[in-house]
Parts: sequence; C-alpha cells; structure tokens
Amino acid sequence: MKALIILAILATLGIIIFLYKRNKDLKKLLISLVTLAGIITLAVVGNVTRPVMPIFMAHSMLIIVSWGGLVYYIFKEKYHCWIIFSPVVTIALFLVLEFLAGSGSELG
Repeated sequence: MKALIILAILATLGIIIFLYKRNKDLKKLLISLVTLAGIITLAVVGNVTRPVMPIFMAHSMLIIVSWGGLVYYIFKEKYHCWIIFSPVVTIALFLVLEFLAGSGSELG
C-alpha cells in the first residue's frame, strides 16, 4: 500500500512537470505543486483521526477525492478548492469531538 501511495505521488509529480514542459505555464505549475504539498500534509495530519475509525475512513476517502480534484485541475484547469481541501472538515470534526468528549482514557 505504501508503494502504491509513493507511486501515485511520483506519477502526479511527473504529470505536473510534463505538462509544465509542454505548456510553460508557471502559474499552473506552482498552484499544482502547492496543492499537492497541501494534500500530502492533510494526509499526514489526518493520521491524528485514526483512533476514531469512522472519521479516519471518511478522511481517507476525502483525501482520495481531493487528489482527484487536483488531477481534474491539472487536466481541465478548473480549481475547486472546496473539493481539494475537504479533508480539513474531518480533522476539524475530530478535534471538536476530542474537545467535547475527551480522549476517554483515564491516566490518573
């Protein structure tokens, strides 16, 4: 699974660089790279939601959808930021639930 994720990242980078060399559109290159870095960051930060499995599964699905939104932007040049940054919702939901209910562990 990790190899598949790394291959997907490398393939996306390859497509971004290939299309930049073809079109020489620096703005699209920078937006694509920053968005890719943001999606990877959201995926890493989303591991915080792992204790609550339904939220983690929803977060994983939203990461895949946001990756698709990036690929859609790369090919169609329509940037839907609400799709791309939708995993923020699951992280915020998890943080609200942790604030309201606590971690549930009794340490003392």
